[in-house]
Amino acid sequence: MAQITAALVKELREKTGAGMMDCKKALNEAEGDIEGAIDWLRKKGLSAAAKKSGRVTAEGLVGVAQTDLKAAMVEINAETDFVARNEHFQNFVSEVAHAALTVGDDLEKLKGAVLKSGRTVADELTHLIATIGENMSIRRARVLSVPSGVVATYVHGAVSPGLGKIGVLAAVEAPSASEALEDLGRRIGMHVAATRPAALDVDSVDPQALERERAVLVEQAKASGKPDAIIEKMVDGRIRKFYEEVVLLEQIWVHDGESRVRKIVEKAGAKLKGFERFHLGEGIEKEDNDFAAEVAKAAGN
Repeated sequence: MAQITAALVKELREKTGAGMMDCKKALNEAEGDIEGAIDWLRKKGLSAAAKKSGRVTAEGLVGVAQTDLKAAMVEINAETDFVARNEHFQNFVSEVAHAALTVGDDLEKLKGAVLKSGRTVADELTHLIATIGENMSIRRARVLSVPSGVVATYVHGAVSPGLGKIGVLAAVEAPSASEALEDLGRRIGMHVAATRPAALDVDSVDPQALERERAVLVEQAKASGKPDAIIEKMVDGRIRKFYEEVVLLEQIWVHDGESRVRKIVEKAGAKLKGFERFHLGEGIEKEDNDFAAEVAKAAGN
């Protein structure tokens, strides 16, 4: 049997875009012949992945996984929402979320994690691209943990347990975990999904965003023609209102419409240490394709 070197595998990967495990298998099947390995991959449909890499991926799924004192969330994108219904894709997203619990949220480390198939996350992704026929990408991952308490998860509009289009992690620190604390964390997740806070507390607000807001409020207040001392008070009052809109702990609890989130957490004898919210495709510029026009063009009309 021909010796399959790392350099040979690398060369085949660069030529085909196929995963490392698939390249090794192809080279073994072709007894080390690159062209024969390429043909083997083409026959298996595994060399097509590279051709799809330029397509926009704004659909897909957000997946969450949870264990004691820790939870993870990933966003994996595809080209169309049909893929989100694919069982293989769903299983992949779930496996990657669970892998993040072990290796963390650094994407390069996560892509190197080995899944049940024996392939790495990166290679399994390449395999899925070739199998399903759409470009896909692992966009982001986040892991939160607490020394005691719970990191709760919430998925809005779940298509399957732990999988959906909006996911939230809520890290709630307390002396010990309990069903009541888990429920509180989940309700915080629901709140975050609905209100989209930008920061946990006032100190965490982006200084540049605050400065922009203040500048706008100052100009608006000056238009009133009132004295500077009054304008300063007007701006301070509006900044407090700004905090109530963007800071999670200062927001009104959506579940009762009157309490502050911080009061709800304090009443439970807990501390909210962090949160994360992923909304599928958020910030990705989608292509506005006219399907009818594409069909007409393909037909030569």
